[in-house]
Amino acid sequence: MSDKRITASIVGGAGFAGGELLRLLLFHPNVEIKQATSERLAGKFVHKTHPNLRGWTKLKFSSRSELEPCDVLFLCLPHGESSKDVDFFMEKAERIVDLSADFRLNDADEYARHYGAPHPRPELLERFVYGVPELHRDETREAKLVSSAGCNATATILGLYPLFREGLIETDRTVAEAKVGSSEGGATPNDHSHHPIRSGSVRSYAPAGHRHVAEMRQELGGKNFALHFSATSLDMIRGALVTAHAFLKEPLEEKDVWKLYRNYYGDEPFVRIVKERDGAYRLPEPKLLAGTNFCDVGFQRAPDSNRLVVVSAIDNLMKGAAGQAVQAFNLMHGLPETSGLEFPGLHPV
Repeated sequence: MSDKRITASIVGGAGFAGGELLRLLLFHPNVEIKQATSERLAGKFVHKTHPNLRGWTKLKFSSRSELEPCDVLFLCLPHGESSKDVDFFMEKAERIVDLSADFRLNDADEYARHYGAPHPRPELLERFVYGVPELHRDETREAKLVSSAGCNATATILGLYPLFREGLIETDRTVAEAKVGSSEGGATPNDHSHHPIRSGSVRSYAPAGHRHVAEMRQELGGKNFALHFSATSLDMIRGALVTAHAFLKEPLEEKDVWKLYRNYYGDEPFVRIVKERDGAYRLPEPKLLAGTNFCDVGFQRAPDSNRLVVVSAIDNLMKGAAGQAVQAFNLMHGLPETSGLEFPGLHPV
C-alpha cells in the first residue's frame, strides 16, 4: 500500500455528495482533508450537517474565499457555479474533480441545446475527461481535470455500453427509464420534495428531455443516434434503477450476452454482472448497493422478439457521484483504483 499523502478540499461540502465525499475521504489511506466549504455554514462543525460523521472529525466548514492551496479540489456545486469560478479553483489546486454538469459535454453546441444557454468557458471542455473510469481509464490517469458523470447517465451508459460498442443493437429505438430516489434532487428542499407531496408517489418527472441524455449519447454513439430516456421518482432515498429495452440486430442467446458482458466487465472492480435463476435479487437492486461504489448490471432476453432488457443499478450518491469521483481521484494520483472504496453494501436495510 502506498504511503503517499494527498491534501484534498471539498467545495460545497454541505450537500449530500459533499457529505459522502467527507465520509469516504476521512478513511482513505492516502488523503488528508484540508477544508470543506459552505457559505451558509462557515464556522460550524461539518457533523452538524452530516451527523453520521459525529465523533470522526473536528473539521469546520470554511467559506469559499478562505480556500487554501491543496493537491486536489472536489467541486460539489450547483449547475453553473463551477464554470463561473473555474479559474479561481485552478489557482488553488493542480487537479480538480468536478461533480457538477458544467464540463461533462465535450461539444459546446450540445451544452447550449440541453442547458438553454451558451457554455461560459467552451475552451475548457476538451480539457476535462468524462468521469466514467470504466470507459476512460487511461485518459483519467493522465488527467488534471475530470468531470464526474451524472448518476442516471452512469447507470444507463454502463448498462448499454458493451452492446453499443459491438454494434449489436438498433440505435434508433433504444428506450431506457430510470427510477430514482429523492436524494437525486439534492439537499435543498423544494415544492416537489416536501414530504407530504413526495411520500407514496411514483412521479414521472422527466418523461422526455432529460439533460443526462446528452451524456449518454456522447459516450454511447454520438449525437446522430436516438436514445429515448425517461426518469421517474420513487418513494425511496438512495438509488437509481435503469431498465433499458434494446433491440438486437440479429439473434443473440443469453449465453452470448453473458460472454459479451463478461468480456467487458469481468475484470472491472466496480461493475458486477447480476443474473440469477431465482430469488428476490436475481436482477440488480439498488437497495443492496446503498453506500457502495458498485454498478450491478443484468439482462433478460425476451422469448418472443429481438428485445433485450438490460437492468442496471447504482447508489446515485456513490457510483453516481462521490464514489465515482474518488475512483477517478485514485487513478489521477497513481493509487489503487479501489482505495477507500472496498466495502459491501448492507443487507437488510
